Amino acid sequence: MLTKLWVNIDAFMSSCEGVTAIEYAVIAVAVAGGAFAVFGNSGFEDALQGAMDKLTAWASGNAPT
Repeated sequence: MLTKLWVNIDAFMSSCEGVTAIEYAVIAVAVAGGAFAVFGNSGFEDALQGAMDKLTAWASGNAPT
């Protein structure tokens, strides 16, 4: 019983799956911060809205050619 517990604890401590998710979150925050710095507040909102409009049009089959 104690050996099985030790094996499970060792496997948990050597797992790197959670670290990857945290790294992706840090990268996403950095990218969002960079986009905010480049576009500013209103420019960022306009750029994001334009991108969403294009994606919506493309998904519905009304994309401009």
